[in-house]
Amino acid sequence: MNNLRNRVQLIGNLGKDVEFKKLENGQSLAKVSIATKDVYKNSQGEKVVDVQWHNLIGWGKTADNMQVFMKKGKEVAIQGKLRHRTYDDKEGIKKYTSEIWVNEFLLLN
Repeated sequence: MNNLRNRVQLIGNLGKDVEFKKLENGQSLAKVSIATKDVYKNSQGEKVVDVQWHNLIGWGKTADNMQVFMKKGKEVAIQGKLRHRTYDDKEGIKKYTSEIWVNEFLLLN
């Protein structure tokens, strides 16, 4: 059961090309976002399309592969873990963000 703890699996479409950096320590970092879509009918019988955006982070070899293979508009399946962090913006206001640290991905189209 340990490998079920903090495990996220999503299928969605990439909203942009990967932002890729080599850090000073030589580590690779990739950032990108995907959109997931849920379609349902509300209590009035109207069709509702709910789109959610998810921030993805890749490190090391995963980041290298994300940069090569992930392109805007592609459908991708990802598996990773959910991470939360805080930071101060330029005005000194504390911001909160959630990210999925990608362990594996698979291009679907």
